[in-house]
Amino acid sequence: MRPTQTWWILCLISALMLLVLACSTLSGLPQASLETETPTPTSTPAPTPTSLPPIAIQPGQTNPNEPVYITGKIPYTSPFFLNTISEPFVMLEDEAGFVRRDPLFQFPLSSQQLGPVEVQQDKTLTYDVALPSVPQGTFVDVDNNGKPNTGVQVLAVAYWSNTWGGPFLERRDGTGWSAAYTSTITDPENKDEITGGTLVVWAPDNQQGFPTGFGADGKLFTADDPTAPIPAGYNIVDLNQTPFKIYKDARPEITLNEGEGALNDYSKMSYTEAFEALFSKASREYPFTTEKGINWHALHDQFAPRIAKARNQTDFYQVIHDFSLSIPDEHIGVTPDPEIFFKEQAGSFGLILAELSDGRVIVTQVLANTPGEQAGIKVGAEITRWNNQPIGQAIGLVVPYFSPYSSEQARRPDQVVFLTRVPPNTRVPITFKNPDPSQPKEVTLTATPDYNSLFKALPGFNQDKLALPIESKVLEGTGLGYIQITSFNDDFNLLARLWERAIKNAIDNKVPGLVIDLRTNGGGSSDLAMDFAGYFFDEAINLYRNMYYNEKSGQFEYTDTPVRVEPAPMLYHGPIAVLVGPDCVSACEGFAYALKQGGRSIIVGSFPTAGAYGEVGKGQYKLPGDLDFQIPTGKSLTPDGKVLIEGVGVPLDITVPVTEASALGTEDAVLNAAIQALQAKIK
Repeated sequence: MRPTQTWWILCLISALMLLVLACSTLSGLPQASLETETPTPTSTPAPTPTSLPPIAIQPGQTNPNEPVYITGKIPYTSPFFLNTISEPFVMLEDEAGFVRRDPLFQFPLSSQQLGPVEVQQDKTLTYDVALPSVPQGTFVDVDNNGKPNTGVQVLAVAYWSNTWGGPFLERRDGTGWSAAYTSTITDPENKDEITGGTLVVWAPDNQQGFPTGFGADGKLFTADDPTAPIPAGYNIVDLNQTPFKIYKDARPEITLNEGEGALNDYSKMSYTEAFEALFSKASREYPFTTEKGINWHALHDQFAPRIAKARNQTDFYQVIHDFSLSIPDEHIGVTPDPEIFFKEQAGSFGLILAELSDGRVIVTQVLANTPGEQAGIKVGAEITRWNNQPIGQAIGLVVPYFSPYSSEQARRPDQVVFLTRVPPNTRVPITFKNPDPSQPKEVTLTATPDYNSLFKALPGFNQDKLALPIESKVLEGTGLGYIQITSFNDDFNLLARLWERAIKNAIDNKVPGLVIDLRTNGGGSSDLAMDFAGYFFDEAINLYRNMYYNEKSGQFEYTDTPVRVEPAPMLYHGPIAVLVGPDCVSACEGFAYALKQGGRSIIVGSFPTAGAYGEVGKGQYKLPGDLDFQIPTGKSLTPDGKVLIEGVGVPLDITVPVTEASALGTEDAVLNAAIQALQAKIK
């Protein structure tokens, strides 16, 4: 998952609204604070194993200690863990994929024994799963005796959710073996090798063997593993002991391990300790240091002394916020402080502005009962000077509060938005000319507290709050299909069903061409985006490989498997036009890039996508004062080794100028250009 600045803005909205309700004047500012949905991780004491009976018990014989039911907790710290899940469950996961080191291993449907997951009042998760009398997993011979044996079934308890198809997992839901929220412990620095935790092993008889240790190579299920006979039936295997402890317990409690998705929690440290820990780890793992020319030593020299002088939470927040702005990457951010934001950005004049392709800046909305309306400024007015400077120059000096940005096309629109955000009571002289024959006029506006103008200026907050994340229709008078996707970060199962329904309807009704509108899509799951792209290709395409820093080698290393577009169960053959802009971010950009392959689609817009394509799942931090901080840890590279999307975005095939008509909303010039391009292809 790739959360962007939209997530930080969402964190801010509820607190800002409280401030608006509570603050009619600048005096007596409330002590507002952000609440986090991240629970405190919990732990369950390791179960006390019941000793094995002296005589092996065959299946069918009575053994009060034979495992029949597993319960436990699923601790989590990631703030995004539950965002997109609507039907979570645990599963007895067939670990044959790990035994074979096959990341594409598909979990057999018959092996998927599912169990419910519940969210408790303290925001922890609990689960339970019943063990079938005879599991239907894959038999693997792991006794290393050189003779063919039936082998055993190696299972783990793993947290999953269903996205595609029925209630069981298919290939698109996941393959291989779990590296997070599972009963095993895996090593992300070593190809997710299992290094500890708990396995559940089922033997068909007492003639099978199982490893009792990792062997000289430190790996499980390799030729040097020491082995010993294992009792028939279910066995709980504790990999954290040497030798492994193999025992039976009728109702074991097993806590799942969060794994590589765990938050880097520095919240209990001092300000200096937390900053140094964050800086040390982030500076090693940040993947675009070379591409962006980041001088980490200079940044440390700049911010470490300020941290040392921080005496309260406000001081600390301000330094971390400024540090986040120092690296030009839209995926970097810190939870906004609503009180500081109020003091610095709450003032407004009630004006929504837009910059046209010819360089003019016009007023697209004037809110009622605001300084702008009271000064006689009308919709369509051109602003020529702001605060005694030419308007274009004034815009270029703005540092948007929600920056940094990965590209200029993403920064510039927000500079226009934040040009009008100032501390309340700030006086700003401006020169404007209304669309009527009147002469230019100079006025001095005094800012008043207002957030409505901010939300109206940000495209992501102007959508119908009751609209679905994917909506489709036939464009009147054209016969073309139109699908708008506003997020890859919603209920995954809902997104998948809506998408398949839209594509199926387009196929069944022989819709001759499709417009896919991504202009306001803040990203989310790249995996889901690639699955969506598969509905337009009849063969697999290798798109890119991800690269992460490896602490053991001290270098950035590729992951084993490339990111691919795999053909989906349905195929739409018609031409496609994809609408993009700077508010198409992260996973949205990956989807647009995938659809561009082989000339499969036409990319249309006034500007390219945001150019923000770092992976942030492993770059989540909790800092003192309940601050959430994120920074990318992974980057994507094309097969020829070039950085993908970051800093440049997905380029346009058709560039549509921003005109006065399109800025005022009297025409959708980008959509019209896409329709014309599709109609030309269909003819």
